[in-house]
Amino acid sequence: MSVKQISVFIENKKGQLAEVTRYIAEHDVNLRALSVGDTQDFGILRIICENPDSAMEVLQKAGYLTMMTDVLATAISDEPGSLAAILEVLAEADVAVEYTYAFLSAKSGAYMIFRVDDNQKAAAALAGVGIKTVDQAELF
Repeated sequence: MSVKQISVFIENKKGQLAEVTRYIAEHDVNLRALSVGDTQDFGILRIICENPDSAMEVLQKAGYLTMMTDVLATAISDEPGSLAAILEVLAEADVAVEYTYAFLSAKSGAYMIFRVDDNQKAAAALAGVGIKTVDQAELF
């Protein structure tokens, strides 16, 4: 199971994040989760939305450099150690975690997004200890 994440490369200057998120909103793309990583010259806006194919089309038409990636999503409980437990399972399964970020859903609680080197291996390892991964449809 995986979730589609869109990465949008934006210039690292004042107002760029506001501009791209306003543009996305004006085209009826509802962001469910986002993460921003930056360097001195550019930033990478990573988003999870209900219809990633439409969002990609909208962003590309506006000239944004984008990339779609399959990431792993897991439900996570709101208690100390729940993230550590997931990360320990992945480490024991020899799965490398490139990055992770969290988001909340009013309907379903908290989720973690993981960019890992092997989604299938990670999902199998997590399932082996009863940690559920979710797909795009389950998030929406």
